[in-house]
Amino acid sequence: QVQLVESGGGLVQAGGSLRLSCAASESIFMIGDMGWFRQAPGKQRELVAGIGSSGSTNYVDSVKGRFTISRDNAKRTVDLQMNSLKPEDTAVYYCHAAVRRTAWSNWGDTWGQGTQVTVSS
Repeated sequence: QVQLVESGGGLVQAGGSLRLSCAASESIFMIGDMGWFRQAPGKQRELVAGIGSSGSTNYVDSVKGRFTISRDNAKRTVDLQMNSLKPEDTAVYYCHAAVRRTAWSNWGDTWGQGTQVTVSS
């Protein structure tokens, strides 16, 4: 069962913008922290931006001032607005959420399927 569904990746020229969106399944009992990770070829997956359920945010240094993460708790969505994109931002981007799947579950991690972002120079 797919828990997180992403959309919005694509190909863009350097300096351009993209917006990624991620929607969590209504079947999830509770959602905690959410975020976006990325993985470039040959590199480890890294946290790009995170947002707590209260709205507190954190960003990797390389995207500060260019990317903005936001969430809508009522809609169970988390978005990543990416501006001033650079070729080094090219990667597969993954949505992540800390969730309790049922009222009887412990907290665990769930991931989206990934969406490709390619920035051409």
